[in-house]
Amino acid sequence: MTRKIAMWSGPRNISTAMMRSWENRPDCKVIDEPFYAYYLAQTKLKHPMYEDVLQSQPLQWQTVVEQLKQDDEHDLFYQKHMTHHMLPDIDLSWCKEVSHCFLIRDPASVLNSYVKKIADVSSDDIGIERQFELYQQLCTLTGQEIPIINSVDVLRDPKGILSRLCQRLDIPFDAHMLHWPQGPRDSDGVWAKHWYQNVESSTQFCQAGFEAFNLPEHLIELAEYNNTFYRELQKQRITTPLTL
Repeated sequence: MTRKIAMWSGPRNISTAMMRSWENRPDCKVIDEPFYAYYLAQTKLKHPMYEDVLQSQPLQWQTVVEQLKQDDEHDLFYQKHMTHHMLPDIDLSWCKEVSHCFLIRDPASVLNSYVKKIADVSSDDIGIERQFELYQQLCTLTGQEIPIINSVDVLRDPKGILSRLCQRLDIPFDAHMLHWPQGPRDSDGVWAKHWYQNVESSTQFCQAGFEAFNLPEHLIELAEYNNTFYRELQKQRITTPLTL
């Protein structure tokens, strides 16, 4: 039976690089944001490549869930999920059969990156409050002590954080997770042309993302609001001596 692993992130994190990391394991297949078309169909948000996204994936969450339950010849099935895609009408009972982990990033950095791709942004768009809610819900639903990793920590100590994450998930660490071939993937969502330029040129986790920035006042307010939820998740993150 295929072991299913769901990584829950918000946008403008290192979630696609993390998907590359897992896909480079020979025992793992991946899926890229399978609820995205459902989310856009429900919210009518005109994201870049809106029509392409709607045509590329199922529009009903029930169909997506059936897709996520499938086994195949791989030992691991890594699912890259965006927390804001999980609208309240989705029944989370399918999550009982999945091992979960959370990928967090501080709100100011998320917002600074997000507005470079979509100028208008709300708290719901970055999914941090929803991430906190889902963490509570999934811990209760599954009975798991769900591991949390911070993108900054991954960039500082990829081997250390990923080794400890695999330990928490009770799977062997594979050094293939530390690097990957450059370029696009067949597994990438159709939206990759708009969002994935940096990842497509990457071959490993890189600290180049630690740039200084200043947010405008309205984004500072959004960041401060979401910091409440981020800090609660941050308290429980996996650490190594290099990330303390």
